[in-house]
Amino acid sequence: MALRRLMSGNEALARGAFEAGVTVGAGYPGTPSTEILENLAHYKPEVYCEWSPNEKVAFEVAAGASLAGARSIVTMKHVGLNVAADPLMTLSYISVEGGFVACVADDPGMHSSQNEQDTRNYARFAKIPLFEPADSQEACDFLKQAIEVSEEFKTPVILRTTTRVSHSRSLVELSEKKPSRKKIGMIKNPPRFVPIPVWGRPMRQRVEDRLIRLKALSESSPANRIEWRDRSLGIITSSISYQYAREVWPEASVLKLGMSYPFPDAMIKEFAAGVSNLLIVEELDDFIEQHVRTLGLACRGRDVVPGIMELSVDRLLAAKALLEGRTPPVSKPSAFADRLPPRPPVLCPGCPHRGIFYSLRKKKVLVTGDIGCYSLGAFPPLDRMDSILCMGAGISMAHGLEKAGEPSKVVGIVGDSTFFHSGITGLLDIAYNSGHSTIIVLDNRTTAMTGHQDHPGTGRTLMGERAKAISIEDIGRACGIERVSVINPYNLDQADRVISEEIAADKPSLIVSRAPCPLRERKRVGERRKIQADECKGCELCLNLGCPAIEGTEAGPRINETLCAGCGLCEQVCPAGAIGSIVRGQKE
Repeated sequence: MALRRLMSGNEALARGAFEAGVTVGAGYPGTPSTEILENLAHYKPEVYCEWSPNEKVAFEVAAGASLAGARSIVTMKHVGLNVAADPLMTLSYISVEGGFVACVADDPGMHSSQNEQDTRNYARFAKIPLFEPADSQEACDFLKQAIEVSEEFKTPVILRTTTRVSHSRSLVELSEKKPSRKKIGMIKNPPRFVPIPVWGRPMRQRVEDRLIRLKALSESSPANRIEWRDRSLGIITSSISYQYAREVWPEASVLKLGMSYPFPDAMIKEFAAGVSNLLIVEELDDFIEQHVRTLGLACRGRDVVPGIMELSVDRLLAAKALLEGRTPPVSKPSAFADRLPPRPPVLCPGCPHRGIFYSLRKKKVLVTGDIGCYSLGAFPPLDRMDSILCMGAGISMAHGLEKAGEPSKVVGIVGDSTFFHSGITGLLDIAYNSGHSTIIVLDNRTTAMTGHQDHPGTGRTLMGERAKAISIEDIGRACGIERVSVINPYNLDQADRVISEEIAADKPSLIVSRAPCPLRERKRVGERRKIQADECKGCELCLNLGCPAIEGTEAGPRINETLCAGCGLCEQVCPAGAIGSIVRGQKE
């Protein structure tokens, strides 16, 4: 009997990569894709894995491995493919040698993302195959199929997953690892691998010829199947939407697209001809629906199935009611839900970023923020972030505001992993083009928001090996920034003084706020604090820190000793001296 194991979609993708004979994996952490590479790294020494500085670099590392004949994958979330879009488009032209799969995780509902994007559009844009698993078993199987298709057609392949598929668990049947069929070693062939115009034009034609052959493959791919049931309604669907549709319309016939691009036109037409009514159920863009309509087929879709935010059984029950001309049911909240206290996201107790935002809160500046835990600095009571665009933009947008003549002083903020990802070029731009912005790198020694992954500044690799720890301040000086300082964010006097000095300076400056993330360290920052009620004046300045350990009560603020991480910021802001360390139950 075959061994089966309960796996998340991300674990199953890693298993599928291992079984397919992948030997190189690269990526940049980003929810919901992070665990793919983390799990693939467990298969060392057979597989080499790395966290690259950003998705573009990761894509190029995996592409280089493929040209040498190795089977490789690259992992990222949907916005990461924007960063890697440049090499994606040209790799489609020059083609691959060893199987190459880009595992891209979309985040419908924006659970941990700044936007919603539908990665399926990139497959059409780059004219390459697209696979979409609906559960963990398919995640494992489709990864292996994608590797085979990639090698057979010498094409990069996108495997698109979503938050629900990535993080849901189901049984996966395990298989043995496939040995590589190729000898490692790139064969020199400039007309194939060098897309200068004279060789790039024939490549362009080969892309179109390949797409025709891939369309023929999609008609017979085991990833696409028709499930005939009641033929009064037929549903075309893919990915997790298939699971929802089967639950809401168990009686309906279904065309499930697992290899959803190029489209299997003959199969779509056969299915449409066999049902009385056709419904397209898909998450986010009307990717399938648009194509079905170009085939001259009447269908329902976006008029009843919402294209914004994550689908669910409840949302499809409402769509079913609209389809049948009924009033959609009203979802009733749980009886106890209205009694639950609100739980807005906040910086953790002891977070080193809190002191920086508290200091900035007292200054008349604009703050351009970035993607990371510190995005929470936008919320009250800290309320100290005025814009977020994308990774690295905390630096570049600060420069743009200044050059536009913004009358306020501008401070740009990025995290340490984000700085290495895409902040260096923005800092270089400020120095090169005579900017005056103050840039703060919140260096908590990890990629915290996605689960504490390492990066070039931590001195460790994904494979657990010691590495050169790259200095942020040295990079700043190399970029041409003369005013560079390192501060302790738990020292409010120092933070306030240095930030004030650099904002007032007539030159660009780089401040590195350095203190490790307490969650990564798994220990308190220092001694827990306690408020002496008889000394407290009730000014509530400590509440302005936004620390979850400090609770407002009718009797005045109190510190939850279980939550307190001992950072000491509250003690520093208390004008009455009512807060001190707990030593054997007493105030120091």
